[in-house]
Amino acid sequence: MFSRDKSNSIVDKEQHEQLEYAHKRIKQKKNLYVHFVLFLIGSIFLILINKILKYGEEYNWFIWVIIFWAFFLILHIVNVYVTQKFMGTDWERGQREKLVKKQRERIKELQKEIDTDFPMTNYKKKE
Repeated sequence: MFSRDKSNSIVDKEQHEQLEYAHKRIKQKKNLYVHFVLFLIGSIFLILINKILKYGEEYNWFIWVIIFWAFFLILHIVNVYVTQKFMGTDWERGQREKLVKKQRERIKELQKEIDTDFPMTNYKKKE
């Protein structure tokens, strides 16, 4: 009655991972959109400072600032839309399973070393 079915907990774990991934992706996309809006507002603000307020009027310095900022915006876009396709949850899961497999193999090797160095037959059993 109170016991949980093991197959049910596996499904719950997978659903939980999917929900976490969806939450992470939504947050990444939201941050990208915020970055884009700030880029637009900031670009307009820089142009106004240079042209209307005549700060550094002899040189259009705002162009370099906007280009530099656009470069970081493009990096952000690549990170959200391109990198995540190649290094998404499937890639993370594969890397995690690979590391767990290596750890299990190392534990087996250590257990074999312990068994050969300290065999249980040399110890007297408590009676």
